[in-house]
Amino acid sequence: MGCLVLNYTTQIYFDGETGLGADWPQGYKRERRPLITVLDRLIMRDLIKTLLAVLTVIVVIIVSRRFIKILDKAIEGQVSNETLLSILGLKMVVASISFLPAALFMAVLMVLGRMYRDQEMSSIASAGGGAGTIYRAVFLLVFPLSVVSAGLSLYVAPWAEAKTEEIMHQDEQSADIRGVAAGKFSEYSQGDLVFYVEKIGDDKKMHKVFVQQRQLNGKLATINSEAGRLEELEGGRYMILEHGERILGMPGALDYVIENFVEYAVRIEERSSVINTSREAVAMDVLWNSEVIRDVAELQRRYSIPLSMIFLSFLAVPLAQSAPRGGVYGNMTIAFLIYFSYGNLIRVSQSWVINETIPVWLGGIGVYWILALVGVGLLIKLYGWQWVMMKLREKVAR
Repeated sequence: MGCLVLNYTTQIYFDGETGLGADWPQGYKRERRPLITVLDRLIMRDLIKTLLAVLTVIVVIIVSRRFIKILDKAIEGQVSNETLLSILGLKMVVASISFLPAALFMAVLMVLGRMYRDQEMSSIASAGGGAGTIYRAVFLLVFPLSVVSAGLSLYVAPWAEAKTEEIMHQDEQSADIRGVAAGKFSEYSQGDLVFYVEKIGDDKKMHKVFVQQRQLNGKLATINSEAGRLEELEGGRYMILEHGERILGMPGALDYVIENFVEYAVRIEERSSVINTSREAVAMDVLWNSEVIRDVAELQRRYSIPLSMIFLSFLAVPLAQSAPRGGVYGNMTIAFLIYFSYGNLIRVSQSWVINETIPVWLGGIGVYWILALVGVGLLIKLYGWQWVMMKLREKVAR
């Protein structure tokens, strides 16, 4: 009897602390089992650390490449230096949401692959833990994260896209007066206005200013002044030039008008344009109430982020299986091919929905049925048909 009590106590302690899913003794109170076990916390902690590291690397690489184009616009004066950081932050938000499924997929593969390499999975299996134990720990993180990502994809990402377009539109409106720097020619209004400033003081006052302005009648005005400043006056924005000379005439002709002035104002034409809102920046309520097929396809694209996190994580658990002496990235090549194929299928199905090649419902769920079938196939390959049939019989018996 003593030996039986000892074994009984040991089993209760082991299962209650680790929650590996071993068979519980008759009469043991199941409510004592914690909601989140030690193993769950271990795997979730490693997943969060790896997810943040992978997502940071991906976002930095992607945003850096895209930000080069914005820097080119800033050099040309189309984007102000004051808004660069705001645009960078908004781009990072959008990229983080878009690449969250890929980062989570890689994180699950890396964490579970390391556990296989370090033979931690063998220890879990010897204690009675199986695929359900691993799925439990993974999806305790994946399900809440997918809910958060749904809100981010449906509401935060469109807001960030719309805010970026608004900022860049405002910068384009005032691009004609941006980029004036000492010691270089600055061309604006499609070449109709050229500035050259020899020096700019700390008070933003310009010294030794040269201006060349093409008139509507084809005449060319050349202005030299001792100083200049920008001012907002009634009717628009002006450059006020002080103590200079203005020469007006037709190039190639001998008829010129030469004027000396104490102050002369050059009006800077403001660009009038309309914000071209991209479909990624359209608000969620507009898409939800729209019957336009392109809006429906965009809505499916936004829903694909939380759904892909769930199905890719389902795939990653059996895909992470590797030999004890294998590397952490043993199945990373296959995983890359699966994710690459999935990304292309999402884009192709969206295109087919827009072109009405396939029904809308098929474009929304077809890809995920394929992922589910691939995941079931990987589980069968990992555990065998007998294990699958045994689990099905257990479910039916219950």
